Amino acid sequence: VQLVESGGGLAEAGGSLRLSCVVSGGTFSSFGMGWFRQAPGKERDFVAAISWYGNTINYEDSVKGRFTISRDNAKNTAYLQMNSLKPEDTAVYYCAADIGGPGSEWRYEYEYWGQGTQVTVSS
Repeated sequence: VQLVESGGGLAEAGGSLRLSCVVSGGTFSSFGMGWFRQAPGKERDFVAAISWYGNTINYEDSVKGRFTISRDNAKNTAYLQMNSLKPEDTAVYYCAADIGGPGSEWRYEYEYWGQGTQVTVSS
């Protein structure tokens, strides 16, 4: 199973970015998907998770109302739409696959990870 993120970059505060995570190998519709982020010198923290068919979605409190996680099982792709970006959202963003599981806020539940994509928000 391989995960490849894209869509990161530089945005101004208040702006938007859309991250994509293309998954190859395995059966994508049986993977819970999550997004995590890691700022320099900090732990890798949960951002959002979505279950196999999108029935269950969870967000970290600081991104609720600003970020939207979604998935397209026909395209083997998960997305993270990020609106109203803040400088504190600056981090490397990782997508992850929870094989057979519904997606979780706990990073140890995930078996596969992408390489990460940098998001930088200027004030």
